[in-house]
Amino acid sequence: MKQSKRGQVAPFIVMDVMEHARAAEAAGRHIIHMEVGQPGTPAPAGARAALAAAMETGSLGYTVALGLPELRARIARLYRDWYGVELNPERVIVTSGSSAGFLLAFSGLFDAGDRVALGNPGYPSYRQILRALSLEPVGIDTTPEARFQPTPDNLPDDIAGLIVASPANPSGTMLDKPDLAALIAATGARGAAFVSDEIYHGVNYDKRPVSALEISDDVYVINSFSKYFSMTGWRIGWMVVPDDHVRMIERLAQNMFICPPHASQIAALAALDCDDELQANLGVYATNRQLLIDGLPAAGFTTFAPPDGAFYVYADVSDLTDDSLAFAAEILDKAGVAVTPGLDFDPGRGARTLRFSYARATADIVEGLERLTRFMANR
Repeated sequence: MKQSKRGQVAPFIVMDVMEHARAAEAAGRHIIHMEVGQPGTPAPAGARAALAAAMETGSLGYTVALGLPELRARIARLYRDWYGVELNPERVIVTSGSSAGFLLAFSGLFDAGDRVALGNPGYPSYRQILRALSLEPVGIDTTPEARFQPTPDNLPDDIAGLIVASPANPSGTMLDKPDLAALIAATGARGAAFVSDEIYHGVNYDKRPVSALEISDDVYVINSFSKYFSMTGWRIGWMVVPDDHVRMIERLAQNMFICPPHASQIAALAALDCDDELQANLGVYATNRQLLIDGLPAAGFTTFAPPDGAFYVYADVSDLTDDSLAFAAEILDKAGVAVTPGLDFDPGRGARTLRFSYARATADIVEGLERLTRFMANR
């Protein structure tokens, strides 16, 4: 049977690394997971309790395609609390994770063949979702001097859109308000759409991230309960779109997804009020971040930009290898530590980089650093 050209996307390498780590664990090995951006904590206790209660009191069926009205209103309140932005809840669309948000955004904003720009290094699934929709991803090689973020002067002219993440994956770097505003303006000057990936908002350290909605209403913002709210497997997120795009996205959502999972929406609504537990999680990430900033150079990984947010360190390992895929496999095999090859994030330069995640428990990060130090000493 024929396979479509749209289906010929590259693998999400970190998921392959996870599978190799799982196989090693099935064979009896103890693996330290520093490959995937998944919190080691469960969904907040209040979220789990709310769902347990809901399961005892009624059926969980279809909701309206845009999501539970009370959840949309509570998300809108989050923008007032976090950013001082008064947001109409009707612009909030609940999605089946941020991945569904990207599918809806790209389907609603772009036509087949359109060119959409994104920074390298960057989240790999942007490129593959674009390709699966017959769109052309246009990589922008960012620099350490620009904190691995695009700048207005390196935007191509012939693009239909730009995707920006701040804090970014894999680098954890953030754009300040003037730089984000300059990118939004430069994108608009090209007649292109601006898509802001804000799924790591809340996971920040010395300063808070800026939402694109603080600057403009003529943007798409995509967020998720996966990271700060510790709900990766619940597959629940949201997007904010301009007023005149709501009905279009609603029609797409009705046909693509029917609705987000009802159970996950109930849990998400409760999670929004679990601040004490979520801030405690953030304290763990802050501790782990400092452990990596101090411990990676001692182990032999000396070149990286300290992350402003998220829970990753993106390291230049060009002094150690020009094949990050093989190097990551060697680290998994000999050290029992799963890390992600940079090829996932930068097809051109990623053979000389690795990403280390510090989202898991502090004890795991300490053990991982000890294993990495021994491995590098004996390599």
